[in-house]
Amino acid sequence: MSDAFAVLAEPTRRLILDRLRTTECSVGELVAALGVSQPTVSKHLKVLRDAGFVASRTAAQQRIYRIDLRALRQVDDWLAPYRRLWTHHLDALERHLDRQE
Repeated sequence: MSDAFAVLAEPTRRLILDRLRTTECSVGELVAALGVSQPTVSKHLKVLRDAGFVASRTAAQQRIYRIDLRALRQVDDWLAPYRRLWTHHLDALERHLDRQE
């Protein structure tokens, strides 16, 4: 799991995932959308692909990238207890504020 967070810690990789969240993209489309060089995008896509966050398919002479939800589900599963803890604390704050009124 720590490897997943190391992969996601890089801002350009998060931007790539944000873009792929809504649509599949080629490297060229990602370059245009993000305003970074093709080698940079390719390097980050390789890291994301190796970590299981993106998958690709070939269309003519292009690779088209999309999010692979399996790795994101693992991150989500790891974060679930922390979300419950956060919700518990927010509920306690709400009860405290209600008592103050």
